[in-house]
Amino acid sequence: MNNKWMRAAVPALLIHCSVGTVYCWSIFKEAIATQLKLSTFAVGWAFSLAIFFLGMSAAFAGRFVEMDIHKSSLIACICFSVGMVGTGLSIQFLKGYAALAAIYLFYGVIMGIGLGVGYLTPVKTLMLWFSDNKGLATGISIMGFGLAKAIATPVMNFLQDRYGISMMFIILGCIYCALMYLGHLMLKKPEGWTETAASTKTGVKDIVKNRQFIGIWLMFFINIHCGLMIISYEKQILNIAFAASASLAVIISVIPSLTAAFNALGRIGYSTLSDKLKERNTVYKIIFISCIIISFVPVITHSITNNTGVICSAIVIAFLLIINAGYGGGFSTLPALLSERFGMKQISQIHGIALSAWAVAGITGNNTSELILKASGNYEHLLIVGCVLFVAALIICVAVVGKKPKNTAIEN
Repeated sequence: MNNKWMRAAVPALLIHCSVGTVYCWSIFKEAIATQLKLSTFAVGWAFSLAIFFLGMSAAFAGRFVEMDIHKSSLIACICFSVGMVGTGLSIQFLKGYAALAAIYLFYGVIMGIGLGVGYLTPVKTLMLWFSDNKGLATGISIMGFGLAKAIATPVMNFLQDRYGISMMFIILGCIYCALMYLGHLMLKKPEGWTETAASTKTGVKDIVKNRQFIGIWLMFFINIHCGLMIISYEKQILNIAFAASASLAVIISVIPSLTAAFNALGRIGYSTLSDKLKERNTVYKIIFISCIIISFVPVITHSITNNTGVICSAIVIAFLLIINAGYGGGFSTLPALLSERFGMKQISQIHGIALSAWAVAGITGNNTSELILKASGNYEHLLIVGCVLFVAALIICVAVVGKKPKNTAIEN
């Protein structure tokens, strides 16, 4: 069937629902650290490396993806699957720092490359098929990236409890290989659309010097940085906030799936909303304002550290849900915003370069949390830092990105 659903939407979901499991990291990082008898800080660098190589591979692979989505989707399938299986084998057969180095290689580098190429590959194809609803199109695809956590969390918990942490990676690596390969076979650009060398000659210097692009990069970076500060410690925040609750086990098992669902809903909701607005940048204003408010409220109510009632519990849950929704929405609205400002011909290259912000945030977000918690041990300090950064992002959004100019430095 040669239509937009079977050639774009479904394969994009197959690919993104696979690679999006990177956000399940908080579910098993402590189990890896315990089995290898290492600190969570040392193990946590595997996640940071994965996000770094995700962003950087997307940044450098943009032109390649632009020209051949079939090769790029196959490379993504191979790298992601090898990374997952290799991580499981490293945990199973190696010990201590030898295992850690192998996990850095497989989970951080190889799987990270698969993440970046796989994330970028379906996006332009979707926007070409859904030319009148680019926000909806990217929302569908990138929703899969957020939805992956909701789908994979109970599966990972089951496999981990039943077969152990190493076999969990091996089994899932094989499953995701099949799903991504199917997506690779189905993915196809619309009939009549061909990529030419001339359409991919936009210079990197022209892009990175553009004032609009700089502003978009900065606010995108801050949104990811703040999101990772919280998402990578979501389970620990719940443990602290609900330590006195008799139903702690139920809460810990249910809330991560709920936050993942909001991450996915934010991706399709915010990007679809951007189709209805005159300025797609308005979506980012909504995201930043909501995140500022919801980060400030738990601090003044001490809802995390002194959770003694239903209201405090609701505030903590609302905080995690809104942060996740804004985090996801920032990703899904980005391609449509970039196409609005810079056109479609070089969108994969421009989008890939913008995703370098994700690479940097992958290093800074998780490790900023580690440093703050090592210095103070207070999770409220994460929220204070996040709130200040969201204010900075809002200022950039209004003052630097602003409204769409009549002419941009990079045109169709």
